[in-house]
Amino acid sequence: MNQKKFMTLGIVGFFLLIAVIIFSNATFVTIDSGERGVLFYRFGGGLDKDNIYQPGFHVVAPWNTMYIYEVREQQLEEEMEVLSSNGLNIKVDVTARIRPNYDQIGNIHETFGREYMQRLVRPEVRSAVRQIIGKFTPEELYSTKRDEVQTLITAELSGVLAKNYIDLRAILIRDIELPNKVRMAIEEKLEAEQGSLKYEYILTREKQEAERRLIEAQAKADANRILSASLSDKILQDKGIEATLELAKSPNSKVIVVGGQGDGLPLILGGGN
Repeated sequence: MNQKKFMTLGIVGFFLLIAVIIFSNATFVTIDSGERGVLFYRFGGGLDKDNIYQPGFHVVAPWNTMYIYEVREQQLEEEMEVLSSNGLNIKVDVTARIRPNYDQIGNIHETFGREYMQRLVRPEVRSAVRQIIGKFTPEELYSTKRDEVQTLITAELSGVLAKNYIDLRAILIRDIELPNKVRMAIEEKLEAEQGSLKYEYILTREKQEAERRLIEAQAKADANRILSASLSDKILQDKGIEATLELAKSPNSKVIVVGGQGDGLPLILGGGN
């Protein structure tokens, strides 16, 4: 009888040991830094969306399931072909930087699951890129509108992702590749425009220089005209007398005849040392 009881206890203990081994991994859960957990109660309550488990060690009943999510910032790199406003194929290389909202892991799990990057983010990124780039010509995308396109894609995508508990950190357009013929035509046009602008600049500069010289010549002519109008015979005689007196003070010998040439000005006939 005791032997039979002992064997029964041994069998029960054996099965208990097997159960502990089987359920040990599910019973003790460690959530690492940069992660959050949401618990699913199999026999009551279902998914506990309101209680988000923080990093650390947690004990979970073996019949329940802890779903652990990466909540660090993640990158989605997408290469795709889109149509411009005039129907040309354009290759675009885009990076989306996103992060799930910490306190909304339960809603993300219930709506999209742990594959939310593939089920939500990637399709929305592709849709926004197609929609925005389709409004621009290849020339605008290649030269002047790249930053504007990036801003518009960010604005379009951030609202959609925010409604689904995802924070869009940034949209980066790494590359826009046009067909070779289109790219060469745009580059030639831009080069011609730069040459035209340079020529216009030279013409403007030459015109400004000509205007400056004309103004300077006009100013000199006006000055001479004013000076000539102000010089009367009396003033000229006074200036001549002043000059003669200055010469008379010179130690050099000279002959001065006063009142020569009929204009009353002194006449210097000669001089020497």
